[in-house]
Amino acid sequence: MNLVYINSANGLSKAALETVTYAKKLGADVAVVTNGGADASVLASLGNYGASVVYQDSSLDGQDPSQLVKLVAAAAQKIGAATIIFSHDLIGKAVAPRLSVRLKAGLVAGAVALPEANGNVKVNVFSGKAFGYVQVNSATRIISLLPNSIQPEANSVSCAVEAFDSQAGASAITVKATKKPEGAIPLPEAERVVSAGRGLKGPENWGVVEDLATALGAATACSRPVADIGWRPHHEHVGQTGVAIRPNLYIAAGISGAIQHLAGVNGSKVIVVINTDAEAPFFKAADYGIIGDAFEVLPRFTEAVKRFKAAQH
Repeated sequence: MNLVYINSANGLSKAALETVTYAKKLGADVAVVTNGGADASVLASLGNYGASVVYQDSSLDGQDPSQLVKLVAAAAQKIGAATIIFSHDLIGKAVAPRLSVRLKAGLVAGAVALPEANGNVKVNVFSGKAFGYVQVNSATRIISLLPNSIQPEANSVSCAVEAFDSQAGASAITVKATKKPEGAIPLPEAERVVSAGRGLKGPENWGVVEDLATALGAATACSRPVADIGWRPHHEHVGQTGVAIRPNLYIAAGISGAIQHLAGVNGSKVIVVINTDAEAPFFKAADYGIIGDAFEVLPRFTEAVKRFKAAQH
């Protein structure tokens, strides 16, 4: 049986559905372990993606990685888990390595595909510039799945939700405050992202970016210099030192394409670059490039999207 950890404290994310789908595709029954007080009917909906049972420890808020290690370890022992799946997000990066040591289990961090017939698991290496393959020989293996590497797929089974006491003990962490990012679409889960850099010349000009994002149903993002000088909030900063994303479409306007920025977005399925500088490094990584002024191109792009959507109705 395979085990998936999800944090359901704020509902079920797209990444949660991806991990359950991934675990089901490994070819065994799937159990889910979660913290928080999510409604049982919400958790039972994971059966639509292949989970047959959900173990819920509602006493844990998910703020302390040490508690989550004990939670997942207890669930893994209960079912004799052969493979344990995490999303390769902030929680997965904090918990999976600790759990690997605790269980003496091999860890594949940042998988981008299902294991091959020989057991090799494909991962990104060198900040996404190449691929590597990892093989785990331990009795139990742990895999953290890079978000947006696979799409959630329906695989409906009957799913039971059971209360679970992990006996994780008291938390050693005291949370003073929690500030959630604004915006309807969290960047790591966005399938489309519209991003801009210093080429926008000031925060007062961001309306052209937001208009296109609204038309596309996309999230907005920015380069590091833009966040550093306060034009946009830091949670919108994408790149090696910000949020790493893998959307289906990434549109970058007025961003030169420094290697640190590219490292956080080069997993995108399609990259569109808009820049007045024909020699901008970003064009080398782009699937489509537009040499032009963002203040002219973005509004025309927005109008074209609106016309296309109107024609579909």
